[in-house]
Amino acid sequence: MYLEIVSPEATLFSGEVDSVVVPGVNGEFEMLKNHASIVSILKEGHVKVAGSNIQLEEEVEDKFTKSDRGVWLAINSGTIELKDNKLIVLAD
Repeated sequence: MYLEIVSPEATLFSGEVDSVVVPGVNGEFEMLKNHASIVSILKEGHVKVAGSNIQLEEEVEDKFTKSDRGVWLAINSGTIELKDNKLIVLAD
């Protein structure tokens, strides 16, 4: 699945990932490859990105926390759109 995380300042991440967990307004949920199309509002929390080869750009690396399975990004709010294995996260 292709993921793009965009903030008002810059594109924070773009690349292939295995899964993404987001803080939806009704609770956390995970999206994997071939997930049904979805649009959702996000609340404060963490976008958790899992993958075997996640490469972060040096200028945004400090915004992410690295974990065993991938990286986490703290957000205040946002929206997502997933369609045809392309997930776009608009994060604030």
